[in-house]
Amino acid sequence: MRQLGADRSVRSADSVASAGGGGRVVRVVRRLPFTCGLVVVVLVVALATQSLWRPVEDRSWYPQIAYGLPSFEANRWWTPFSGFVFGTRPAAVLVIVAAVLLLVGFAEWRLGTRWTVAAALVGHLVAVLAGAGLLWLGRGVNWSWAELVSRDLDVGPSAGALAAAALATATLPSPWRLRARLVLAGYALVGFLFVGRVADLEHLLGVAVGLAAARWLPVPGRSPASGRVSRREWRLLAASGIVLLLAITVTVWLVPAEGPMGSTYDLGGSALHAAVHVLVAAVLFDGLRKGRRAAWWITTVLAVLSVLLGVLIAVAYALADQADRREAFDDLPVLVPTGIVWAAELVVLLAGRSAFRVPTPLLSRFRRSGATTAREDRERAVDLLVRHGGTNLSWMTTWPENSYFFAPSGQAYVAYREHAGVCIALSDPAGAPEDRPAAVRDFVDFCEHQGTIPCLFSTTRPVAEAAEALGWHSVQVAEDTVVPLPGLELTGKRWQKVRSALNRGKKLDVGFELVRLADQPRQVVHEVRAISEEWVGDKGLPEMGFTLGGVEEALDTHVRVGLATEGTTVLGVTSWIPVYGGNGQVHGWTLDVMRRRAAGPFPPVVEFMIASAMLAFQEEGAEFVSLSGAPLAHGDSAWSQSATAFDRLLDQLGVFLEPYYGFRSLHAFKQKFNPRYEPLYLLYRDEADLPRIGVALVRAYMPEASSRELLRALRKTE
Repeated sequence: MRQLGADRSVRSADSVASAGGGGRVVRVVRRLPFTCGLVVVVLVVALATQSLWRPVEDRSWYPQIAYGLPSFEANRWWTPFSGFVFGTRPAAVLVIVAAVLLLVGFAEWRLGTRWTVAAALVGHLVAVLAGAGLLWLGRGVNWSWAELVSRDLDVGPSAGALAAAALATATLPSPWRLRARLVLAGYALVGFLFVGRVADLEHLLGVAVGLAAARWLPVPGRSPASGRVSRREWRLLAASGIVLLLAITVTVWLVPAEGPMGSTYDLGGSALHAAVHVLVAAVLFDGLRKGRRAAWWITTVLAVLSVLLGVLIAVAYALADQADRREAFDDLPVLVPTGIVWAAELVVLLAGRSAFRVPTPLLSRFRRSGATTAREDRERAVDLLVRHGGTNLSWMTTWPENSYFFAPSGQAYVAYREHAGVCIALSDPAGAPEDRPAAVRDFVDFCEHQGTIPCLFSTTRPVAEAAEALGWHSVQVAEDTVVPLPGLELTGKRWQKVRSALNRGKKLDVGFELVRLADQPRQVVHEVRAISEEWVGDKGLPEMGFTLGGVEEALDTHVRVGLATEGTTVLGVTSWIPVYGGNGQVHGWTLDVMRRRAAGPFPPVVEFMIASAMLAFQEEGAEFVSLSGAPLAHGDSAWSQSATAFDRLLDQLGVFLEPYYGFRSLHAFKQKFNPRYEPLYLLYRDEADLPRIGVALVRAYMPEASSRELLRALRKTE
């Protein structure tokens, strides 16, 4: 989380320099000396030997520096070291540089330099020597692939880079640890089985060495494992099996080769065949990733059929004559490994079957059609909120567009909206305090059961801390601005602008009323709507929603509305939603609608209305007023150098929307009332959810904005 930063108005020369591009490069080099040094050495060697434009493998001295079984049989034992910094061809040099930056850089960033150097060098040596040993054994039993590959030589540090990256996965939290290991293992397996060069064997061994070391070595910064496979991880494992099967199809089609199981040159099929596989795999992958029951059944049936087919082929192969085997079973190089992958997929599907219970969307809607109505759910939520209380934003959870998830006890609820496959819970859970934690846990289970992504938006610090203890992440998305009312006096220099607005309103004979808008005459309501429509019409985008209410929300009888009038004309309107503290008591009020006539005779009418409402609520005995939090806006005190990449993304979104909705101007405006700031947070499971959450938040705030409107607005800000 962001910490309140100290005053940075005076910076040292070093800090100023570090803010530039040169400073960032220096910090990266200091953090990753082995990675940067290895890249420099590879490039210098490539330039010195002209291998950036001439293949090294065509040089007469290539056998003297390349490693492999022929080199070891010729007693050239120095080659694992001499070949470490070469690439066979110009393209291979560039691939090696990219691999070092990605894999070794990742390992050094997570493990530190010493562990990375050891992992890369040891992993490289073990992979090279073990690979040569396996080829020697395979050649001894007349394995045709081993006999062919055992003649090859290789250069480069890729096996060591893979070993270091595999070891560094031990430092990743769940589910990133599993994701990274699946990617590494899948790449190594497909490359070995269906490409089958000596480098692919070394890559497989490098990944295996790294993963084995990650399990048994005391890796610094190791992330603790839960000891069990979560529902999300079962879904990820099953979906990854589909990706692996698709990778087999694409690899055989694009890169036919003599692999360990035989030749795949005539087994790739047509482009249409590959396209059909891609389409089916995409559908199954998406369904398994979301835990859909239908996708589980389809994949399970396919897996069972594939395994049975493999068993039948194996039996037929065993019973066939030696002369007939080559012609009748020429597709075994693909069928055997594919059958093994399908068998593993079937094991995953059966072992994790409880993770795949999400009904199809159409059936889900049909089954919910007989459930309680939206009105009944809202009335139930209002009753719980009034009886038990909530946060400054909790009344927004009762707005009509929200859906509700009630805890099993029935005494707490979470209000949410679903967009882009994400359930965005608004504010803290409301209801009985002892049931609120269970409501959040059950809401997350509910989302995962439905195949949607859960997140909580605009929560308070205590809920953020509880979520962080469970392994969730948080980012500040707004600041609530709270003004305590007991003892409030609008005196002193810091209240001068507010006093000026009040005094000017009195001179102009501007009146103020704090009323229920639903009880006002039709003409007043009509004027309020006109002011609101005028305000919306000035924007380049449709009116926002979600945490920003409008006239319809202000018509609720629980809501108070402040009206500034000149005679019979309404100059401005503010609405205040109640903050219940339990036992039906209103402890404070939160500002929602805040609009005025664009060409009114009294420009500071908003300051006048807010100050007048504060004084009126003070007389009634309210404890505070909240001026609410402007979305995607923050004060300088809360924005420090610890801001994450997602923080900066939200900051840029705030910059984009500023010309249309003025969030930052609004945040600055509220400083006139000398509030205290209370941060509000977005809570999410892991970074992989953030792209979908970002889309969902845009749709939640601007459900009526078309893609064309958003693009047009974006062009205007460029």
